[in-house]
Amino acid sequence: MARWLRPLVGALLLLEGAAALSFLHHRYEELVQALFRVQSQCPYVTRIYSIGRSVEGRHLYVLEFSDYPGIHEPLEPEFKYVGNMHGNEVLGRELLLQLSEFLCEEYRRGNERITHLIHDTRIHIMPSMNPDGYEVAAKQGPDSNGYLTGRNNANGVDLNRNFPDLNTLMYYSREISGPNHHIPLPDNWKSQVEPETLAVIQWISSYNFVLSANLHGGAVVANYPYDKSQDQRFRSHRRTVNTPTPDDKLFQKLAKTYSYAHSWMHRGWNCGDYFADGITNGASWYSLSKGMQDFNYLYTNCFEITLELSCNKFPPEEDLERQWMANREALVAFIEEVHQGIKGMVSDENNNGIAGAVISVQGISHDITSGDMGDYFRLLLPGTYTVTASAEGYQPLTVTTTVGPAAPSLVHFQLKQEVVRKPAERKASGTRMNNKALQKKVVPRATRRGTQR
Repeated sequence: MARWLRPLVGALLLLEGAAALSFLHHRYEELVQALFRVQSQCPYVTRIYSIGRSVEGRHLYVLEFSDYPGIHEPLEPEFKYVGNMHGNEVLGRELLLQLSEFLCEEYRRGNERITHLIHDTRIHIMPSMNPDGYEVAAKQGPDSNGYLTGRNNANGVDLNRNFPDLNTLMYYSREISGPNHHIPLPDNWKSQVEPETLAVIQWISSYNFVLSANLHGGAVVANYPYDKSQDQRFRSHRRTVNTPTPDDKLFQKLAKTYSYAHSWMHRGWNCGDYFADGITNGASWYSLSKGMQDFNYLYTNCFEITLELSCNKFPPEEDLERQWMANREALVAFIEEVHQGIKGMVSDENNNGIAGAVISVQGISHDITSGDMGDYFRLLLPGTYTVTASAEGYQPLTVTTTVGPAAPSLVHFQLKQEVVRKPAERKASGTRMNNKALQKKVVPRATRRGTQR
């Protein structure tokens, strides 16, 4: 199917029924009520849980959609949306509440597309990562809200500048041919982050998320990693340099999926800025340190982009329905992007899943790992790939597979344990290697003198 037809077909599928949505701004108590109302209306496919509390003690609630809520099913990918990271950027918060109501209502109506999505995906929706900042912004209201009022959390910290700086470690590591994935956290990282950031880091460490987006406001563009350039500042001015990841083409495709499914993002001209196709590399726009989307990519298996959704950070209520209609298809289409590339099980010879197995794709220097049950998910563009699975104590296995444009290819790996030599064999082998090494090192004195400069 032609790319330009997909948003149209998807939108027609969503028009099978019109869910009764609430186009209102929700304070914290109203947000909680809205989430629990959805859960009560769709009790068999939803679950509400809290990942922690804000500085002022408000829960950071997540609404989960799944045919088995609370359970990870092998080979079913985990997806997340995070809104309202900046307290005064509120459209994402309301869109995620509307999306939650919509998914529930359409599932109850029997919408085939939404039913398949919920049955085949475990979807986690966090409407507000910064409920304290939102309350500050909401007191001002949309008419008199300052550009920065309520942006930070209750401690005055910008949460999107508060994650451990793994980019600097990655850029240094890259110079010595080190990894750019699953970079370990600094020893003192917990003392350097806010309660909301700590809760999110522990959350994304507990679930094997595959794809994610965090929703912001102040511009209209789909922004993808890296957010931080290697040379962040140059002579006291921001230096904008395109800084691609090893998965740059895939990230561009993910960003375009949202942009072209959105009513006007793809046109490029919005809020006085121009972004071709409605997308941008983060560092090419401006360099940002300690951001959440880069942290996801460098620390976990999750591919995250940042969605800037409105020129007005706190749009009036009368604009919420128009914004929902502009974003509805894009929000659904982006979740569907989690179903591409390859996925499968990594197991031993007894069919026991191997957790933490490394999945490497030749030509793309960014690895992912298998989850607790041994299942893995590797997002890839259509093409033919050479893929290797490896795990400590097992012989690596390499296969060649072709990825199509639709559903992910199923590629399983059954690894054999490494052969453990007997002590006598290891000693004999070691002696032979030592003798060879000695032969190389023992060079006549005259020859050694002759080769010196």
